[in-house]
Amino acid sequence: MMMKKEEDDFIDLVFSWSIPDLMNQHLYKDKVNPIPDTFTSAQHYLNSFIDPLIEETHADLHSSLMSLHSAPLCEISDVKKDKKFNPPKNLVYSIKTLKKADQKARTTYEPECGDLFALTEVRPKCVDDLNGRQMSYVIALVGGVDDEASVISILSSKPIVFDKADEEKGEKGSPLFAVYLVNLTTNRRIWKALHPDEGANLRIIKSVLQVYPSTKEKCPICSFKIQIMTAIAAAADVHGLNDSQREAVLDSLALAQCSHRNTVKLLWGPPGTGKTKTVATLVSALLKTRHRTLACAPTNVAIIGVAKRLMTCLVGRNSIPGYGFGDVILFGNGKRMKIDEHKELHDVFLDHRVSVLATCFAPITGWNGSLNEMINLLEDPTGQYQKYLAEQNGESDDEEDASKPSSGLLSWFWRKLIIQDVKEMKEKGKLEKKKKMVTRPKKEESTEHWTFEEFVTNTFIAVRDRLIVCEAGLCTHLPTSYLSLEILKKMIEALDMLRLYETRLHIKPGTGNERWFEQPSVRSGNATLFKIRLQILSLECLNGLRFLREKFQVPLLQDYFAIKQFCLQNACLIFCTVSSSAKLHTEGMKPIELVIIDEAAQLKECESCIPLQLNGIRHAILVGDEKQLPAMVISKICEKAGFGRSLFERLVMLGHGKHLLNIQYRMHPSISLFPNKEFYANKISDGPNVTGKVYEMRFLKEKMFGSYSFINVTHGKEEFDSRHSRKNVAEVSVVAQIVSRLKCISSKQKVRVGCLSPYKGQVFAIQEALGKTYSSDPKHVFSVTVRTVDGFQGGEEDVIIISTVRCNGNGSVGFLDNHNRTNVALTRARYCLWIIGNSSTLLNSGSVWQKLVINAKNRGCFYNAYEDVDLSMAVGNALIELRQLDSLFSMDSVLFKVAKWKVCFTREFHQSITRYRDLGILKELVALLVKLSNGWRQKKKVETGEDTCQLLELCDVRGPLKLIWTVDILREDSTDTQVIKILDILPHSEIAEMAQKLNAMSENYTVSQMNRCLCKQTDGDLMVPMTWPVDVKAGSGYSSSELATQLAAIGLRDEPAGSFTTRRNSNSTWNFRKNGREDSSRKWNHHG
Repeated sequence: MMMKKEEDDFIDLVFSWSIPDLMNQHLYKDKVNPIPDTFTSAQHYLNSFIDPLIEETHADLHSSLMSLHSAPLCEISDVKKDKKFNPPKNLVYSIKTLKKADQKARTTYEPECGDLFALTEVRPKCVDDLNGRQMSYVIALVGGVDDEASVISILSSKPIVFDKADEEKGEKGSPLFAVYLVNLTTNRRIWKALHPDEGANLRIIKSVLQVYPSTKEKCPICSFKIQIMTAIAAAADVHGLNDSQREAVLDSLALAQCSHRNTVKLLWGPPGTGKTKTVATLVSALLKTRHRTLACAPTNVAIIGVAKRLMTCLVGRNSIPGYGFGDVILFGNGKRMKIDEHKELHDVFLDHRVSVLATCFAPITGWNGSLNEMINLLEDPTGQYQKYLAEQNGESDDEEDASKPSSGLLSWFWRKLIIQDVKEMKEKGKLEKKKKMVTRPKKEESTEHWTFEEFVTNTFIAVRDRLIVCEAGLCTHLPTSYLSLEILKKMIEALDMLRLYETRLHIKPGTGNERWFEQPSVRSGNATLFKIRLQILSLECLNGLRFLREKFQVPLLQDYFAIKQFCLQNACLIFCTVSSSAKLHTEGMKPIELVIIDEAAQLKECESCIPLQLNGIRHAILVGDEKQLPAMVISKICEKAGFGRSLFERLVMLGHGKHLLNIQYRMHPSISLFPNKEFYANKISDGPNVTGKVYEMRFLKEKMFGSYSFINVTHGKEEFDSRHSRKNVAEVSVVAQIVSRLKCISSKQKVRVGCLSPYKGQVFAIQEALGKTYSSDPKHVFSVTVRTVDGFQGGEEDVIIISTVRCNGNGSVGFLDNHNRTNVALTRARYCLWIIGNSSTLLNSGSVWQKLVINAKNRGCFYNAYEDVDLSMAVGNALIELRQLDSLFSMDSVLFKVAKWKVCFTREFHQSITRYRDLGILKELVALLVKLSNGWRQKKKVETGEDTCQLLELCDVRGPLKLIWTVDILREDSTDTQVIKILDILPHSEIAEMAQKLNAMSENYTVSQMNRCLCKQTDGDLMVPMTWPVDVKAGSGYSSSELATQLAAIGLRDEPAGSFTTRRNSNSTWNFRKNGREDSSRKWNHHG
């Protein structure tokens, strides 16, 4: 585990931090200075990032220690000193972990290279647990992982004391756990880039120390003729681009031709402007002009996106499928890339390429060996058979002959197993295993010898198939500089001749076809015309094969690393992450001329130093959008110092020119309208595809769910979850309800939905609410992705639902105020963008969200959640979970904002409802109240006993529970209106007494009073309230005091605020409540 001195210094520093050091958030506060906008020298530039990098690493470790309770861990089964162990500094150990099945860890951890973990004797729940009873913690860095042997090489900060269990002696030993903290790979690479070797390539870095806006972007020395020639060369690739994209490609190609100065070019790609397509077209053109180029990005997702787009450009470019792919390489961590999910990239993925070429380069079973074997077989089949017999009889122990086929079934084996399974071979060990499977069994394993005809026939088929497999592998994976098109065509011709030869002979085991392999001189005397033609064909096959042997030989490489270096050295176009480009800093690596950094605005400037110092780099093209989110920074100190700022952003700030891609093809115009005006000064035009009728997608028929809308949720409550992140349960319910409705229409059309929120707490809450009901696979008819806004940068979906979470009285919106984050959130949707939030909070925020709400209102895109019955119920269910029952069961409740009937509640009802903790009962009650308020009535009458009261209405809730209500009259604004009055919720056994009291009271009603309460008006199947103008001439006969007197016996009267008696008292009262308080602003009358 050898490291260079610079890396040693960084690791030594990390190892030196004690627990108190790591817990001290201000340890480097006085050492971190703001990063300047301009620099005096390359050394000044590089030094400016060193202390911020240390502080960021320190903050990352501090954050990990604060969440030890949920950190992944694994149990160690063995610890041994490595052969490189050399104290006091090189404390290198080899450790083994328990198998997954034997571990009881909360989150099984599989160490990876670059991981920093703590070795402890307990499963830590907090920092104090790191200091065990017998042993203090030890920090260790993973240097290498041998998956097959399950051995991990680590560098330890201190000697490791490990008491291994001894089953034979019955000794349990001491447990030892590896607790994951952070991965230091990228930071170590940045550290190395900030401490370059003498003679390092600093040309690009020196060109960006300062910016002079007056400097012309195009080289004045390069002739116009070169630019025209470049444009012509790229013409075939740019026909599908718009003017701004085409100009960006051609200017970049002209830049690649320049050898007079070092330049950094900025391509500004706002959301949906075809940035990936432009970059893919550019690298495709560069591939044509054979400029050795590195295309990188901060994330695997971004670089895979560009690589996949390039592959669509390459397919069909050459007449021979796959030829030319060998000039392109994608490399990185296959597991993190999820490369198995991207089958179209297997042909350019380095690990897969090395596996295939290792098979083709094998000295015996590869191309060279198989070619020689076929030539020998055609030239002298008898001599080859004699060798076979000699070997079978033990006369030859030559291991090279062990590659002869074991049976005629090898034809099937090579075609099916090798062609298909070779894509799965990621490691050399697996290749060796496959190699052994195709070798002929040794003498002692073989029971019978082949006959001459069996030997000839089976060997021909097997070797022919190996050549076919090798030709396919070499065609796809060898660079064109090594395998010319002329040689490849000769390969194909030779293999076609072998196929024709087999067809003419109808070669099958046991048919005696071996005589046709004999030379023409042997049977020329009595050969028929047919035989002569076959023999001529045999000679033609031999001539073709001999030509290939003379003109083309595959490299004699067997070592995995050597093949890997061969591929990297000869590739014209290399894809990887910015961090992984550090692997190209190897001695003897062929220079790279041009580097393209996609999503450059998301990249810390110090990290961009890794590819910008590669040997040979003359120009850099940075592609990005500084209006979107920058790199994430953990340390507040570093954030304040500008550590997260990108080179792209700094250059723009200094006035460096940038080429704008000015047409967006993603968003419906109603979605792009606000962000275009707010963030891009209306510089972006809508593409013809989004302005057409095809983009007018209405997934839900309600007006609220058009292309763009703000949905106001008034009864939400922001709170913190267990992870100390904000959430809003009411908004969660609304989002879940909308997703559920979208799912119902997905059978008619494919829908991809994205649910976004700035807060992780809300993301977790939405994920929990949705459960595993919906697939996140975009290939499914209906898919739902739930992420933070930061985690969705670069993504897009058909429908985006944003939950803003914040709901408070002072307009505080926290980091929601960030313009970059807002821009990302608002530009992810294709057809529909629905924003869920509390308008009052956002309007009082004074932020960009205030402008957004005002804009939505002015455009007629503002809606209240309560305008939709399902959404109002969703909010109601959320209020139940929050136990906000007073606001839920009130006349001003969100449930009844747009209902046909007004609903009021008695104090007795509120007292009863607080006794129920079953959320199911409360939610069923909410559903029942919503139906009642909209005119539904239970058809089956619930019996109350012998003395049935005409005024009493009952509805089933659950089991014996009944909702007790009546129709009353509300006088308001000189109008009497029927309203629903909810009296109580009781078990069936307690209803009879109330019915008797109501019945007794009704005997005192006048006919007019009773009639108005019992009067019914229908609208279709629904019951609607009736209204009457107040008869002023009626005088005191219609006052509320009369009703109060009549209802005194059973408590149906208003009571002065603060008075209250229990329901079972004969003098009890029901007080009507508004928002949880007695409401005396309305007069309630039963009158004629």
